[in-house]
Amino acid sequence: MGLPLRITYNDTDHVYQINTAPISKATTELEILLNGEKITLQKDIRGAWIQQGEGQLIDPELAQALGRSVSLRFRM
Repeated sequence: MGLPLRITYNDTDHVYQINTAPISKATTELEILLNGEKITLQKDIRGAWIQQGEGQLIDPELAQALGRSVSLRFRM
């Protein structure tokens, strides 16, 4: 998508970009560039966003907050 977005989590600002296109209500996996690091988020059976794949591990609550932010922005 290209535009840098910002989220504040635990009084810390994080900049992220969404690299998944197109995004719809059926999207269950997101590729995000968070502070320069590529992470993959996947929606599980309960509807919670969890980090998948290798790379930098982030706080599970931050992963949930990122997924929720994208879901609200794109009405997923």
